[in-house]
Amino acid sequence: MVHGKRLLKRLAGFLPVYLLAASIPATLAASLSLPVVFCSLPTDKAPPSAAAGGMLPSDYGEGASLAVLQPDGSTLTLASEFVSACDPDVSFDGERILFAGQKLPGDPWNIWEMRADGTDLRQITHETLDCRRPIYLSTFYTITSSEPWYTILFERQDGVLNETGTAPGTSLYTVRLDGSERRRITFHPGNDRTPFLMQDGLLLFSGWRMLSDPRFPDGRIGLYGIQTDGIDYSSYGGLQGARIQHMPTLTTDGLVVFVEADRVGWAGAGTLAALRMQRPHHSYISLTDDSVGLFHSPSPLADGSLLVSHRSASSQSTFKLISFRPDTGESETLFEHPGSHILHAKALAPRPEPDGRSSTVRPESPTGKLFCLNIYESDRNLASLEMGSVERVRVIEGLPPPETLSTATPDSSNGGASVVPRRLLGEAPVEPDGSFHIDLPADLPVKLQLLDRDGLALASCDWIWVKNREYRGCIGCHEDPELTPENRFVQAVARPATRLTLPPERRRSVSFRQQVLPLLQSRCSSCHGEADGNLPFDSLADEEGAWRAYQALLARQSPEASGRGRLVDPGRARTSRLIWRLFGRDTSPTRDRAAETMSQIPSEHVGLLSDDERRVFVEWIDLGAQWDLPEESPAGEERGITP
Repeated sequence: MVHGKRLLKRLAGFLPVYLLAASIPATLAASLSLPVVFCSLPTDKAPPSAAAGGMLPSDYGEGASLAVLQPDGSTLTLASEFVSACDPDVSFDGERILFAGQKLPGDPWNIWEMRADGTDLRQITHETLDCRRPIYLSTFYTITSSEPWYTILFERQDGVLNETGTAPGTSLYTVRLDGSERRRITFHPGNDRTPFLMQDGLLLFSGWRMLSDPRFPDGRIGLYGIQTDGIDYSSYGGLQGARIQHMPTLTTDGLVVFVEADRVGWAGAGTLAALRMQRPHHSYISLTDDSVGLFHSPSPLADGSLLVSHRSASSQSTFKLISFRPDTGESETLFEHPGSHILHAKALAPRPEPDGRSSTVRPESPTGKLFCLNIYESDRNLASLEMGSVERVRVIEGLPPPETLSTATPDSSNGGASVVPRRLLGEAPVEPDGSFHIDLPADLPVKLQLLDRDGLALASCDWIWVKNREYRGCIGCHEDPELTPENRFVQAVARPATRLTLPPERRRSVSFRQQVLPLLQSRCSSCHGEADGNLPFDSLADEEGAWRAYQALLARQSPEASGRGRLVDPGRARTSRLIWRLFGRDTSPTRDRAAETMSQIPSEHVGLLSDDERRVFVEWIDLGAQWDLPEESPAGEERGITP
C-alpha cells in the first residue's frame, strides 16, 4: 500500500477548484488532495451480463449520476436534472466537464458540457442515436481556415449491426464545441470505442476486428491509432496480449496503459497491461493478474500514477476508486461508496494540452489515394510470397451491415462470420517491384486482396479506408509498423493512380443466389443430383433447395473447425476444396497446406467451365461466400460531415 504522506506529497501541486456540498457516507482516503469527478452507478442498475457473448461491455449507464469528490470528503452532485449521466471528461484548463446524458427516460444519449461546479449547462449534440464517451480534442485547422478551432470527439451508434451481427455498430465522430460540422472519422463496420487523445495528438481507441488468425475465431478487440481528422489509421500494439484490449490512457512517464481480458463482464473490466510509446509493437507488459481483481477506466495523474476503478473478482463486489502506480504495482483505496459502482474518475485539474492538428482533408474531395511500396515486404505469414507471384490487387467495398440479423442470412445464425455485404470496386496492377497505386472513394470501408495469375487471393487485409484528399501509403502488406521504408522511387508512382471510382450503381457484386446458383443449375445439377448426397443440387429451382445447396457447400469440416469448410472456406478461395476440384489441383500456397489436404484431386471438372465461369466461383468465395445481397443496401450512417 502507498503511504498516505507519500501520496499527499505527490499530489501537492493540485488545488481545489471550488467548494462542495455536504458529504455522503463513504470510505475516503486521507491522502486524496485534489478534486475528482466520477460516475456513480447504483448496483441495482448494473446490467446482468455483457454484450456480444462477452466481447463487449453492455450499454450500462441507465440511472447513473455524476459527482465531484473533494479531498475533505464533501461531494457535489452534478447534472441532477438528468435521469442518467455518465462518461465525464475534463477540459485542459480543468474548468469544464463533458459528459453523456439522458434528460428523460428513453431519451437517446447525447453529449453535454457544463462548468466544473455544474453551472452553464449546454447541449452539444442533438442525435437520435446514442452518443457516448466524449473527450476534448486540441485545436484543429485546415489550409483554408483563417484560425484554428476546438473540437470534441465521441462514440456514436451507426444505426446498423456490427460486422458480426451481434451488437449495434459504433464509430467515432468529431464536432465543434458549438455542435456544428460533425465529421465521422472511422469507417470500420465494427465497434470503435473508448477513445483517448495522446500528448502528440494521436487518437487511440479500441476496435473489434475480424482477423484471419486461428487464435481469434470470433475476432479481437485491439488498440488502434488515427489522427483526429481520420487519416493514418493503423494498428497500435499488434496482437500482443489478451483478446480484448480497451480503455487506453497515457501516463506522464510515456506508458500506454489499458484494460485487457479474454472475456468481459457487463462493465468491460479486466487486468491492466501497458505498451511503451517508443515501441508499441514490441513492448507489451502485463501489469496485474486475476489474483488482484478487476480494473476499469484508468486515467492519468500528474505524478505518473493512475486513477482507476477496482473491484475483487467476485461478481458481488462493487467498483471503488484507487490510485495505482504502474511502475511499482502499489495501490491505495481513495474512495468507495456502499451500494454504488465508482467509475470513469478524472482529476479536476489543469493538464498540458496535446498537440493540435493541421489537416489537408477536404470534405468536398470525393476520393483519396493509396499506394504501397512493396507488397513483398511483409510479416512472416506472407514471407513465402515470391517476387512476381502477385499480379494484381483486388479492392472490395463493404456496404453498411443490415439493421437486424434477420436480414443478413436466411436462418439468422451467423456463427461468427461477417454480415457485411460486399461489392467489387475493381482491380489494379501490381508492378514488378511489388508496388501499386490506386485512387479510391473516400470514407468507404474497403478490403485489399493480393491476386495470383488465376485471380485467387493470396492474402487479404482488414477493412481500411481513405479520407477525402488523403494520400496514404504503406511500406508493405502486414509489415512491421515500426519499419522505416527504403528511400527509393517505386514504379507504381511513376504513373497516375489506377482509378477505382465507379459510381455505386455500376459496382459489381457476386453472391450465391445471383451468380453461383445459375451456374450450378446449368453446369452441375445434371451430375450432382439425388445420387450425390454430399452435394444436393437436385432441386435448385426452389428457394429451399437452393438454400440446402448453399449450406452443403459451406458446411464445416467439423464443429471445431471455425471458418474452415468441407468444400468452401469463406474469404479464402485458394484453400477451398471446391476450387481445387474446378482447377484440378491444390491451389493453396505451401504455408497453408496441412495434413488434411486432398491426396487425390479429381480432374474431370477441369475444362467444364470457362475461365470467366471459374472466376465467378473464385470471386464469390474471396468476397466471403455471400448468400445474397439486399435489393437496396441498408442506409446506415451517412458518410462525411453534416452542417
